[in-house]
Amino acid sequence: MDLQLKDARVLVSGGSRGIGRAIVEGFLAEGATVAFCARTEAGVREAEAALGEKAFGSVVDITDSVALAAWVEASADWLGGIDIIVPNVSALAGGSDLETWRLAIETDLLGTVAFVKAAQPWLVASDAGSVVLISSVSGREVDMFAEPYGVIKSAVIHYGKTLSVKLAPQGVRVNTVSPGNVYFEDGVWGRIERETPETFADCLAMNPLGRMARPDEVARAVLFLASSAASFTTGTNLTVDGGLTRGVQF
Repeated sequence: MDLQLKDARVLVSGGSRGIGRAIVEGFLAEGATVAFCARTEAGVREAEAALGEKAFGSVVDITDSVALAAWVEASADWLGGIDIIVPNVSALAGGSDLETWRLAIETDLLGTVAFVKAAQPWLVASDAGSVVLISSVSGREVDMFAEPYGVIKSAVIHYGKTLSVKLAPQGVRVNTVSPGNVYFEDGVWGRIERETPETFADCLAMNPLGRMARPDEVARAVLFLASSAASFTTGTNLTVDGGLTRGVQF
């Protein structure tokens, strides 16, 4: 299937590692040009050097709405517009104290909203405007990451559906991808494997396919929803979890 992403102009937040890095690599492999951001200078520069001349990295704190808007504008200038955005950054926050809740809200939810608002004029001007939000299966079911991570990820799904209705008349599609357990060495599951191997083994056993996902498997779902191959799909939440969740989706 031709995703028709050649020369697409794409922005990805949290693009230096893990799922975000795989998303950037996927778009580049399809011939797109990508601007990405992440929090650390070292991570951004390493990724930029590895990804090649069609990827441009910036250091951005997604909770700083002024800096975020400036990055979006600079990226639009560099790309000559914006066709696709993927708000991918998450605080992966766990804990019941109010500061942890604030971190989750400011990063996962408000960071996503601010990104969309900043990019919206360019998305509307594009003839292929598309937004793919990154949520989680923790937003569908109560699990070990329920508070506040799962609660906020549930809000991201609702925001995506709401946004899809709002932007459809302007020709912009909005969809959400909800990954299950995604393993990479420097990610949350790599850390759990090293620090609490018993917990890791228990969680691994919950996956019907007998393994956790690779970042590229999530990235391919993102690319499909972002592309014109999904031109009549908007407002959906695509679960990519290997059968981990048991709820029936209607």
